[in-house]
Amino acid sequence: MATGVSGVAVRGPASSELSSSGSSDLCAEILTEEALSFLAGLVRELRPRLDAALAARTQAQADRDAGVLPDFDPATARIRSGDWTCAPMPAELADRRVEITGPVDRKMIINALNSGARVFMADFEDSNSPTWENVIGGQVHLRDAVRRSIAFDDSTRGKRYRLRPESELAVLMVRPRGWHLEEAHITVDGRPAPAGLVDFGLYMFHNARELVERGTAPYFYLPKLEHRQEARLWDDAFRMAQGVLGLPVGTIKATVLIETLPAVFQMNEILYALREHSAGLNCGRWDYIFSFIKSLSRHARFVLPERGQVGMDRRFLRSYAELLIATCHRRGVHAMGGMAAQIPIKRDPEANARALARVRADKDREVAAGHDGTWVAHPGLVSLAMEVFDAAMPQANQIDLHQNNPARSQVTITADDLLAVPEGTITEAGLRQNTLVGLLYVEAWLNGRGCVPLFDLMEDAATAEISRSQLWQWVHHGAALDDGRAITGALVLDTLDEQIAALPAAAHPRLDEARALLADAICAERPPLFLTLPAYERLLTPRLS
Repeated sequence: MATGVSGVAVRGPASSELSSSGSSDLCAEILTEEALSFLAGLVRELRPRLDAALAARTQAQADRDAGVLPDFDPATARIRSGDWTCAPMPAELADRRVEITGPVDRKMIINALNSGARVFMADFEDSNSPTWENVIGGQVHLRDAVRRSIAFDDSTRGKRYRLRPESELAVLMVRPRGWHLEEAHITVDGRPAPAGLVDFGLYMFHNARELVERGTAPYFYLPKLEHRQEARLWDDAFRMAQGVLGLPVGTIKATVLIETLPAVFQMNEILYALREHSAGLNCGRWDYIFSFIKSLSRHARFVLPERGQVGMDRRFLRSYAELLIATCHRRGVHAMGGMAAQIPIKRDPEANARALARVRADKDREVAAGHDGTWVAHPGLVSLAMEVFDAAMPQANQIDLHQNNPARSQVTITADDLLAVPEGTITEAGLRQNTLVGLLYVEAWLNGRGCVPLFDLMEDAATAEISRSQLWQWVHHGAALDDGRAITGALVLDTLDEQIAALPAAAHPRLDEARALLADAICAERPPLFLTLPAYERLLTPRLS
């Protein structure tokens, strides 16, 4: 339907269908003419350069396919060698030792803010299925969270969810969707709006001034960046939004997830582009593994072993983390660690103890390496992660320790380090895990759930992407199982069909659609850049009765 804003149309369902927050008119609350006008201004100003940036991504991938491997750009050597730092951070972001992440679900937001973590990242991206209800409902939930009026009553369990006192709450950060995604329900001048600008723009319009009046500010996590020009786009979006809303430059702070292979060679450049708005970098390790596979997918020498054998102790991942830490600390910002995806295993105390031991070892490694904080996916892991960082990092962060110790802050990491392929095997169990995780996650995503507990881990789109990209890589480069069997498309599809036959159809109503998406992604000559792109088309298509 057309709106009162010239050139802007909203194609979502009637707002009365969006009932997750208890509001009778969610669209009218969020998609006001003023908010849509604000959003349209961002889109019109930035879209030409976004189109160019995405075209540059396509060309860069073509270059990699042709054998031009990633490396540090000689043209920006002066930025890497320069003696500059990012703008100072707000006091409330000095200590980020434990951050919890999760989708923009109402109950999740309350539980995460109450969890005892220093920061909660509310996620419109990899842990959120972008149904129209989730997108608009998430904006309502965050608006209410900012104003501390958020509440949720679960009538089926007889539970009431309310926020704790202000002093006990986590600092709120928001992750908008990546530059590659569109929001089909909102068009500007006849084209779907960039999804990241929808998430950012609506959140900023409704909450930025309120946050500042409450003594905090709008904070963000930025996903899937591949190049410094994409960071500049975000910096310009920040400047434009702050200008329109009457906020000083630098009010916004953002942490960039280094979760693509191209970005690891541009960390200094990305920080430089955002230097007035930067709150550091984060090791988005699961997406990074996926990006490593995808970016180098045409080359057989970069075939990875199964997911369970690709840990942070491997040279290419260890080098990635070391370079990120040294880069951030040299520039005066946080170097955040990766996700602990484990969830408590209440049914099996022994298995739970083993899982917690793995989390502890991972967090011990991170704090010893110099990370200033870490991520967890479940409130039950906050206290363990906090204990590890409290013991090894009594101060707010490790930035000054590294800046005052050149031996720790100056590391030499080469392209060979970052492209080193670990040795390992592919087992039948690893093959089956990839097919089943991919199948179950995509099916849940199509049903509107982007964060899914599977096999005692909290899976999001990143791990589904690892699963399907590894399967494609193994099939197309003629990899073999450790028992000698070739990994063919037929073997993978047969495995998928066996697993579908063993699953209860009533509990998984969209398995056939998930199977079709995975089969296309695994067997295609050129798979989709992101599995969520063809999946989003399915999400938009009305279900047949």
